[in-house]
Amino acid sequence: MSRQVVAAAHRVVVKVGSSSLTSLEDGLDVERLRALVDVLAALRSAGREVVLVSSGAIGTGLSPLGIGGRPRDLATAQAAASVGQLLLMRAYADAFAEHDVTVGQVLLTADDLTRRGHYRNARQTVERLLALGVLPVVNENDTVATEEIRFGDNDRLAALVAHLSVADALVLLSDIDAVYDGDPRVGAASRIDTVRSAADLDAVVLGSAARNGVGTGGMATKVEAALIASQAGVPVLVTSTPQAAAALAGEPVGTLFAAHGRRPSARQFWLRYASRPRGQVQLDAGAVAAVRERGASLLAAGVVGSTGDFLADDPVELVGPDGAVVARGLVSYDARELPALLGRSTGDLEPDHRRPVVHRDELVLVGT
Repeated sequence: MSRQVVAAAHRVVVKVGSSSLTSLEDGLDVERLRALVDVLAALRSAGREVVLVSSGAIGTGLSPLGIGGRPRDLATAQAAASVGQLLLMRAYADAFAEHDVTVGQVLLTADDLTRRGHYRNARQTVERLLALGVLPVVNENDTVATEEIRFGDNDRLAALVAHLSVADALVLLSDIDAVYDGDPRVGAASRIDTVRSAADLDAVVLGSAARNGVGTGGMATKVEAALIASQAGVPVLVTSTPQAAAALAGEPVGTLFAAHGRRPSARQFWLRYASRPRGQVQLDAGAVAAVRERGASLLAAGVVGSTGDFLADDPVELVGPDGAVVARGLVSYDARELPALLGRSTGDLEPDHRRPVVHRDELVLVGT
């Protein structure tokens, strides 16, 4: 796949990391931010749509609070995000205003995307902002996010936003110019030009830490995010922030993750990558074959057990006899109802209990 697929993308999601915008010593680097804004504004002038996923709220808030290192406790990180998000958005608003571009802030927690209704609302909000000519600036809502509902890094958030916004391409920007087959900081390493499947990276050692101490991710999180998006039909370009213009123009920079497979429906994507399972349903071998190979619904006859305190319509994992997760789906029964149905043929059940445990239209395969 040529990088022209990125250059031709009408709607593009661009994610920029904390390390590209902030430092522990100086906080927000406004000049770097303005340089990125100039690139994105040029895209807008060319008639393309842009969604920006921006890290940097916590890093921006540290300096005004007199904090010399990244907070280790959640409350201090939330306080820094509260101060920094305001300063970061003001800097974006001012910089884009010089190009006559209006920006809108979209703050999300993982909880907003793990709930179907919230996911749908977030999608509608982004779509409406774009229709109104507004450039959405998305960030994780660090001010209120708890450890249990965090994305962990905005790279994964960007992959989810790329699908949520029906983007034609995703560009992940950081302080590293590409994916390498080793760590270029410690020895010889070669740039990987194109990744066509996860198998291309089997022998690759990926870094995990940001160098200036303000980021939470590394190349491993970018690769994970790039694989999520590319497997869902969205091409991804991973490169450094100074090369943003070249990347968006289709020049031979960075590492391209070629899109493969059909783009899943919003529900299928949500189930596989954004849903938070509330429990597990154990299947016998016959049910695994029916679900995986024949695309059948999961019937009570093939269920041997369950764990978790789930309600009807909650997402659950479907697990085979070997403990491997086969699929995710929306369960039709509460956890308290299911034990009485285990292993029973549909014809032996009461009429109210003859529906599938998980209908085939409400599940997505996640195993090999």
